[in-house]
Amino acid sequence: MTIKPDPTVQIPADLGNVHFVGIGGSGMSGIARLVLGDGHRVTGSDARESANIQALRALGARVAIGHAAEHLPDDVDTVVVTGALWQDNPEYQLALQRGVPVLHRSQALAALIGGRRLVSVAGAHGKTTSTGMIVTSLLGAGADPSFVNGGVIEELGVSAAAGNGELFVVEADESDGSFLLYDTSIALITNVDPDHLDHYGSREAFEQAFVDFADRAREAVVISSDDASALRVSARLAHRNVVTFGEAADATVRVHSIVTDGPVAFAIDHDGRTFHGRLRVPGRHNAVNAAGAFAVLVQLGIDPEVALTGIERFAGTGRRFELHGTVGGVSVYDDYAHHPTEVAAALAAARTVVGEGRIIAVHQPHTYSRTQAFAKEFAEVLEEFADETVVLDVYGAREDPVPGVTGALVSERFADQGRVAFIPDWQEAADRTAQIARDGDYVITLGCGDVYRIVPQLLAALERERG
Repeated sequence: MTIKPDPTVQIPADLGNVHFVGIGGSGMSGIARLVLGDGHRVTGSDARESANIQALRALGARVAIGHAAEHLPDDVDTVVVTGALWQDNPEYQLALQRGVPVLHRSQALAALIGGRRLVSVAGAHGKTTSTGMIVTSLLGAGADPSFVNGGVIEELGVSAAAGNGELFVVEADESDGSFLLYDTSIALITNVDPDHLDHYGSREAFEQAFVDFADRAREAVVISSDDASALRVSARLAHRNVVTFGEAADATVRVHSIVTDGPVAFAIDHDGRTFHGRLRVPGRHNAVNAAGAFAVLVQLGIDPEVALTGIERFAGTGRRFELHGTVGGVSVYDDYAHHPTEVAAALAAARTVVGEGRIIAVHQPHTYSRTQAFAKEFAEVLEEFADETVVLDVYGAREDPVPGVTGALVSERFADQGRVAFIPDWQEAADRTAQIARDGDYVITLGCGDVYRIVPQLLAALERERG
């Protein structure tokens, strides 16, 4: 069983010396960066080396590779854990034996936020991009927010930073209900597409969590006007200030005239005025994300034209359609998409810029429960939006293996078996991809597990095949 947030744990007034178990993740590393910035000694551990860990070491953190009881310092005052850990983790168990306060990462973040004016960005997808757009625009408007995002904001080079202003912007994780721990001022709900049913048990419970999250917002709720589940959530809200955004005719902030042939261009209608924008990131879905960010910024008191100009500066985040290299005319991208809706959006965005080339998807299913629940939907969007697909095996993350649940569940559901191959061996998958790639093609790895680690193998295979 994985570790769940325990709201009964008393958060120390002073965190003291802090040890992070699983410090390399995007969220955990961002929180660790802020704790370091507050002057605390930071130690930690993770299963493997990463760029995040190297960056934290450069800032003064002491990080061990591997999880072992001896990695927990004798003088630690607070331990911070991620929900991706199993309860038998030796560092976690030793902290409990010693009586050291153990905080879920969301509780540690809540302690850092304190009483600042908080913008919490939640939703099954679109969170990281929307958070990045809001932060980028606030900085352009002269604000100095603190923030913790789920991915590195390209123009800033970091996923988290401490600012001196009153604002704090966070990507709020709904996967385990921890987004309910925050004292949110403005809640942005990008969508409520069913996900994380392994935690919630049902679509109804998942949607109720968003109702609770939204109604707790002190100032405003900004929520999608287009997503069917979001509409059900909206209908149940008691909040007095609900702002909708999207393409629906009755949206408070309506985005329309979206053009994806070239740089994404769009118009936003708000408060009797029309504003025109152009993005540096591809995809129709990002015009909708921009509308949500715009709605939040206006609620914060940012001038609409200044808000949109700041959003236009946003250049993307790490692991969101991120180019890693081009070999022999074949470009290799990586994307975090791990839900059918996200996969469709990522591949549709790629289609707008690939030109005459083809799209080769390298898909790593994430978690056994999601693969089992959405295998048919994954197959449908991959077959519709990609020209060729290589399916890897399931990245289990926090879950135990389920008999019979492998990547083959996805590949077997393709109508045209000639356009898909289930290849669990990564080297074979990389070689197969290189063999079928042609000039102008885009290879896109898809998943929120460790599929990005296949990118060097893909580039090397392309060098051998086409160099």
